[in-house]
Amino acid sequence: MDTAEMCKANLVSKSHDAEVSWDDEFQQLVKTFPKVKSWAGNNLYFYQGFWCPALVLKSVISFQKHFQALDSDVIIATFTKCGTTWLKALTFSTLYRNNFTKDENPLFSFGPHELVRIFEYDLYLNNPFPDLENASLYQPRLLSTHLPYASLPTSIKDSNCRIISICRNPMDMFISLWHFTEKLREDKLESVSLDEAFDKFCNGIYGFGPFFDHVLGYWKASQENPNKILFLKYEALKADINSHLKKLAMFLGVPFTEDEEKQGAVEEIARNCSFDNLKELEVNKKGLHSSGIPHTDFFRKAKVGDWSNYLTPSMVERMEKLIQEKLDNSGFTF
Repeated sequence: MDTAEMCKANLVSKSHDAEVSWDDEFQQLVKTFPKVKSWAGNNLYFYQGFWCPALVLKSVISFQKHFQALDSDVIIATFTKCGTTWLKALTFSTLYRNNFTKDENPLFSFGPHELVRIFEYDLYLNNPFPDLENASLYQPRLLSTHLPYASLPTSIKDSNCRIISICRNPMDMFISLWHFTEKLREDKLESVSLDEAFDKFCNGIYGFGPFFDHVLGYWKASQENPNKILFLKYEALKADINSHLKKLAMFLGVPFTEDEEKQGAVEEIARNCSFDNLKELEVNKKGLHSSGIPHTDFFRKAKVGDWSNYLTPSMVERMEKLIQEKLDNSGFTF
């Protein structure tokens, strides 16, 4: 065996030993966390002030322990069902628009979640030391997470990397999440009523919840450091996509040129990344994400105000009181 082969073998051995040691450490650690069942039937662990899905608890901790952010990184950090798929498509197409012709956008061949990979459900899910050099199609790296701001790896918070977050009216977000989890429910598990799911939602018991803590964490951080964190609202993005795309491009350090604006580059990205266009792309009609979720499940309605078709007056009243209670004196409004 030559020197190179010996070095490689030693690295593999050390990596294996580290994984075994981490497995033992994790098994002891997880016993200390409170555990509940989500309305989807999966276990949630209360970790660092939020409810972490059991499936990704190990990968979340590996991500926190080992990820080293680069100053050039761009991180999309969102709560589930707040427009993540759309924001990934918009950011990818804006940040990398000079890397491909308008007819060769990789978005036409790969789903947004394949192009912008997520740390906890993908990169770190089965490997505590993933290859991050090839985690992004282009440079700078564009990656994503559902973690609350307070639980991001220290290297992300301490570096000059940029974070983009988006929030959505909690009533629409809840309905979207309920439909999403019902689609993913295993056949052997009984369906959960909307009332039961809503009660758990109001009590903050769902993956990466409580919702209001998550939203306020990123919003407050964006107020303190607007050059590092761009905070968007789903409804505002829907109402005026063009001005928000220009704001996004400016934040990313790749502002649209005067010529690009004259040639309709902003409108083209908005059109390519629209819900109707993404939903009809063949790549989003078939196949599975690396997490096992069908690509079609990431596209439902994307409507503002759809909650009115599902929530009863008493539910709406309860949610409005909760919004007032959680956001009181914060300066933030939906």
